[in-house]
Amino acid sequence: MLRRLITLLVLAAVVAAVIWALWPKPVPVETAQVARHDIEITVEEEGKSRIRDVFTVSAPTGGQMLRVNLDAGDPVVKGMTVVASIKPADPALLDARTRRVAEASVESARAAVDLAVAVVRQAEAQLAFLNGELERAKTLVTRGTISERAYQKAQLDAETAAAALESAKASLMVQRRELERAEAALTESGANGSATCCVDVRAPVSGRVLRVMIESEQVVQAGTPLLQIGDPADLEIVADLLSRDAVQIKPGAAAIIDGWGGKALKAKVKRIDPSATTKISALGIEEQRVQAVLTLDDEPDLRAGLGDGFRVIVRISLWKGDGLVAIPIGALFRQGAEWAAYAIKDGKAELKTLQLGARNGEFAEVTSGLSEGEKVILHPSDQVADGVRVNVERAN
Repeated sequence: MLRRLITLLVLAAVVAAVIWALWPKPVPVETAQVARHDIEITVEEEGKSRIRDVFTVSAPTGGQMLRVNLDAGDPVVKGMTVVASIKPADPALLDARTRRVAEASVESARAAVDLAVAVVRQAEAQLAFLNGELERAKTLVTRGTISERAYQKAQLDAETAAAALESAKASLMVQRRELERAEAALTESGANGSATCCVDVRAPVSGRVLRVMIESEQVVQAGTPLLQIGDPADLEIVADLLSRDAVQIKPGAAAIIDGWGGKALKAKVKRIDPSATTKISALGIEEQRVQAVLTLDDEPDLRAGLGDGFRVIVRISLWKGDGLVAIPIGALFRQGAEWAAYAIKDGKAELKTLQLGARNGEFAEVTSGLSEGEKVILHPSDQVADGVRVNVERAN
């Protein structure tokens, strides 16, 4: 009898164990509460900082630029700081052929000068002779020995000779300049010695050197960019937005600048460019991008480390609602064409169909289906269904 009782007890324990093992266990879940939150809808894009006005200093004349003694970051003062000095460049070296041609030009120019000197002497002699003839004609016309016409002819010959002398002197001057030009063509590198130095290029604005394009001494042409100057405190932010987002943004919209390595900064949209450009995304998709320009509202001291061309994250506010009944995005899922969530009632999951209003990446406004204070299941697994018992392991 005792043996049978023990057997029955063992069988009952085995059956109880099997029933307990097969009995459905509560599904562990993480929950959150439907509460009031401020919901802000933003457009987020990568952007970069840039100095509002960047001045490129170029060489005003061609020549030998001396080595620049400024580095990026050095301060400059408008009209005072010499940012570059340019002296006349040495003449180019002459090859054998060019030298022979230049020497021949010099000899030709010297011969032309000698010829012009002879012409001047001849004109001077001719003028002296005709002046003497004019003096004799004056005496003879007074005595009535020659006619008035003969006297006028002598006067004309003297004036013509004087003009010829002036022409000869001018020709001599031209030939001497031609000789100087031919001799200058023979001048080689280093022959100008201590030529006039230098043309000093001064800073057009006060600020800091942003970039030195040419640092070493070298020959430059007029208009060659030498360095860039700007004011690092005068920054603005630019970001390329998708055109569908850009149409929702108005000038003056508030924005946050983050992700640059410092404290988040306040900004405002200054303008949206009226023209879009086609760009290829990292996935190879063509996108229409529109540039937005933003001004920073915070004091320069709060962004002392932010420089020109730094990468930033731009968040532009499109809409903001305060104190809205909201549910975490992680609790939502699609039920057909409707949004739904699992609420917890009496330890069981209860399927709720929801009507949503505004939503962002964190919360969605609940207009119907749930009430403030109710608990919902975050990230429900496929084990969670309507009426399934749940065990709250973590409550947010």
